[in-house]
Amino acid sequence: MKTGVIVEVCTDEARFAELAPDWRRLHGRCRTATPFQSHAWLHSWWLSYGMPGRLRVHVVYRDGELIGAAPLMRVLRPLPALVPLGGTISDFADVLLDDSCAQEAADALTGALMSSARGALIDLGEVRPGGGAERLHANWPGQRRRLTDSRCLELPAEGMDVLLGRLPSNRAQRARAKLRKIDALGIEQRDVPPEEVPGALRTLLDLHGLQWQGRGVTREHLRSRFEEHLARAVGEMTRQGEAVVTEFRLDGEVVAADLTLLSPALAGGYLYGAHPGLRGRKVDVATMLLRSCAQRIDGSGRAALSMLRGNEPYKQHWRPEVRVNQRFLLARRRTAPLLWASALHARLRRRAGAALRSLRQWRDGRSRPAPEPSGPA
Repeated sequence: MKTGVIVEVCTDEARFAELAPDWRRLHGRCRTATPFQSHAWLHSWWLSYGMPGRLRVHVVYRDGELIGAAPLMRVLRPLPALVPLGGTISDFADVLLDDSCAQEAADALTGALMSSARGALIDLGEVRPGGGAERLHANWPGQRRRLTDSRCLELPAEGMDVLLGRLPSNRAQRARAKLRKIDALGIEQRDVPPEEVPGALRTLLDLHGLQWQGRGVTREHLRSRFEEHLARAVGEMTRQGEAVVTEFRLDGEVVAADLTLLSPALAGGYLYGAHPGLRGRKVDVATMLLRSCAQRIDGSGRAALSMLRGNEPYKQHWRPEVRVNQRFLLARRRTAPLLWASALHARLRRRAGAALRSLRQWRDGRSRPAPEPSGPA
């Protein structure tokens, strides 16, 4: 480690809060950072979901400037491990490395994590391809494994004309007709200012609940801790240019709302809500939201418009590229059994998932009526 480099493990919530200015500067200097590594998102998540005594944020300073950070927490189940902050409501996790000295920062973090790995597995999941954690995996002198994690879908960060040009001509024509219908109805959109974000998010969540009523809404989206987290995090992220809440109004009433998260690398539509009455008026909400996001990031220099995790049919309509997140398991010799157990568990879950998908396909095939014969009888 070079002179002037200091490594600290932050275990105190107040100290984590104090890191905000340094963290924001580092986040802006890290080309691989996603919105889920912003200080506002992670600190707010900890306030809503963290457990006292479990915070383990590893930070690296060089001559007083933050150049690296690994936002982690300790868990005891199913195995003792250090895992990223952000939990299941975050689509990506990673470490932050200053682009100007990424390898130096990665070397320092590796050394710090080697010390922390004496009694726990380092389990870094949901790392976007190209993420900073790849350097830690490459550096790691002990036991290590790279596994696949969630599938994400991405489009190029281009305007709507380019996105429509990716489609077959008949699909593109239908999409343009849907956009003309939206314009003809007079749906207006506006970006919500930071001071109005908490109220706008309440409206978004109400619409989200209506939209999914009776169709299996994600329960966490209806809990007060989730709303409190969003209000804190997104209010601050909006002020920092890391998020935008957009409202769509028809006849003066908010009929849809969208939350888009932003980072130097990408923009991602995180959550939206739409009034069920829009379906009756033949409004394609997904197309409306995609145009709004495409307009926002066209020419911004970002590399991707991420549709985040999930493989919903409406996403496939736009012919996105598949990006598979990574999971890195890092251990020392004494914690190697934890690594092997985690890798085996992941393998068994993948096999069980594949078997369940095959069973569902078989059931769907049996319940589907046989096709009518073609040609003359």
